[in-house]
Amino acid sequence: RLPISKAAAGAAPVQVDRIRNFPSSDLGNLRALEITLPPDYDSSAADYPVLYLNDGQDANALRLKRTLETLFAAGAIQPLIVVAVPTTSNRINEYGVAGHPDYKGRGAKAAEYSHFLLAEVMPYVNAHYRTRPGPADTAILGASLGGLSAFDIAWNHPDVFGAAGVFSGSFWWRDDNTGPTAQQESRILHRIVRASIERPALRFWLQAGTLDETEDRDGNGVIDAIQDTTELMDELALKGYRAGSDMLYVQVEGGTHSPSAWAKVLPDFLKWAFPP
Repeated sequence: RLPISKAAAGAAPVQVDRIRNFPSSDLGNLRALEITLPPDYDSSAADYPVLYLNDGQDANALRLKRTLETLFAAGAIQPLIVVAVPTTSNRINEYGVAGHPDYKGRGAKAAEYSHFLLAEVMPYVNAHYRTRPGPADTAILGASLGGLSAFDIAWNHPDVFGAAGVFSGSFWWRDDNTGPTAQQESRILHRIVRASIERPALRFWLQAGTLDETEDRDGNGVIDAIQDTTELMDELALKGYRAGSDMLYVQVEGGTHSPSAWAKVLPDFLKWAFPP
């Protein structure tokens, strides 16, 4: 167990386990998992809900530990375990939409990453920690490409995850880049949701910032990061998802495409996903 950092004033420090060189037979590489436990983990016999975090190497930049300590101390969220899963140098292929590489062939390992999380990381966590493994107590969170991955994994596995959070999601992911119309119509996740017959029992927390980017492919005055997010929600609404209950959209004025911006909305996501 790693030494713990000084907690926020009046807050008990969280505990952190670091699993070095965690192997993936699916992906053929190693990474270090960081597992953050609530302050009372060792003194309690309770089981805990779990949040899985893509791009876990950014946990410090997201101020994850300090945020958890502050929210735990205030009773603003229920005690939970957070499993930060860092990416590797092959991030552009591990993240994406399983079975649907983009127009450059990126995301070719997204299915393997999904299987790595579901069949290697989660069984390890459930075997070594006191978890509540049902979908009602399991969520996944990611930002940018990690957010695209988080949405896709949850969408395909509602028997495992009950909620997904996406900060500045790369919902532009497309398989045709020949022009603005093709870019718009070939967005992969939008098409998958539109074609879905089933309505997975999921909740979604989606965020975009007004300074996420400057691209506006159709010239309508709305940057693509916001339009791609809100139009994905339009597709979800057509499947019966209800704004405010099944899905929540947060637009941050001045929000940039950066961990420092996402750190500011992390408390709101945690309070939504794991209310006391």
